[in-house]
Amino acid sequence: MNYLLKCAPVTILLLVMIAAPGFAQDSDGSVGDSMHKAGESAKNAASNVGNAAVHAYHGTAQAVEDTRITARVKTVLHENKLTRGRDIHINTESGVVTLSGLVPSKTIAKRAQEAAQQTEGVKAVKNDIGVSDNAGD
Repeated sequence: MNYLLKCAPVTILLLVMIAAPGFAQDSDGSVGDSMHKAGESAKNAASNVGNAAVHAYHGTAQAVEDTRITARVKTVLHENKLTRGRDIHINTESGVVTLSGLVPSKTIAKRAQEAAQQTEGVKAVKNDIGVSDNAGD
């Protein structure tokens, strides 16, 4: 709602700028035609601002949900004896979790993927975890 209030002055300015030419008579038509065109332009501008606000809201809502999912996956990995304290990074976009980092065995990488897949809100898991003898055990 705050976003809409912040956009109101810009919307009003746009409406005035679009409607102003309508008050002058068009050389090719009547004042009524000009007013009608200005009204249509104002209506389109208002619609575009409304659509932008809706898209901004949905993008923000998705980002908040992705952050929640990341936190849940981190918690699950921390609570698991096999994955606790490992160098596993989590990134979430639109519910798709990407795991990355280095672990000492394929078993640990697989367990991290399984744990992430079972986490609430996760739509899919991309496992980019590498295995290295130097990753510590």
